Amino acid sequence: MQVGAVADLYLGNILFAIERCAMALDEDRRLDEAAFYRGIGRKLAEARAADRAAAD
Repeated sequence: MQVGAVADLYLGNILFAIERCAMALDEDRRLDEAAFYRGIGRKLAEARAADRAAAD
């Protein structure tokens, strides 16, 4: 199995973990780092949406 296939299979879990990390960083008042991780999550979600749109 390739990395992309694993990431696709577990993307929901990955996005959840990234958001939990961002929430913990928010609590520690590390707002720039939290925003960075939320940006990664947003990019992953946008890529998933684009893949699904292309498949339709």
